[in-house]
Amino acid sequence: MKKSFLVVAVLIVSVSLFLTVGAQRAGAQGPAGAGASTAAKGSSGSSGSHSSHSLNPIKWVKKDKNSKNSPDSNGSRSDIEKKLTPKLQAQGLLPANSNATDACAPFTALNECLAALHASHNLELGFNCLRANVTGVQTNADLSGCKGAIGDKAQSLNKSIHEMNPNADAKGATKNAEKQAKDDLKDLGA
Repeated sequence: MKKSFLVVAVLIVSVSLFLTVGAQRAGAQGPAGAGASTAAKGSSGSSGSHSSHSLNPIKWVKKDKNSKNSPDSNGSRSDIEKKLTPKLQAQGLLPANSNATDACAPFTALNECLAALHASHNLELGFNCLRANVTGVQTNADLSGCKGAIGDKAQSLNKSIHEMNPNADAKGATKNAEKQAKDDLKDLGA
């Protein structure tokens, strides 16, 4: 009898402890349902003891302060490419029948595309070959006249230049092309 009473008492204490911890966790999650966002804003602003540090790992990644104005943000990249097209055509970097949007499509960053355009022009290398080496993306452009191996892996601009023209100062050419690309973007206010 004492043994069963002890088991029942331990069971009751365990269940009540479990329910208490579960209720605290549910309360910590905040309200749910209609008006939950309003209630959550009100309750989080009133508690001064909580830290303002977010537990969301996505928010831990630092963003550029001017990320909305960066040349690679979704809304403005196409606008900048449209402004760049006539400038690049005037410099002789793009043929008259092409545009910056098509030329830079495989690149993740616009400045990388501009650097590749400048390097190919400065060293008289085929842009399609250089683009294929730097991005690892082979478009429907003719790559038969390319020097060196065109692989499926993306390479640095420096390494691509060295493969296509071993006699060139690849490091200096890369630095120069990156500066020219930065200047192009600066001229457009990007």
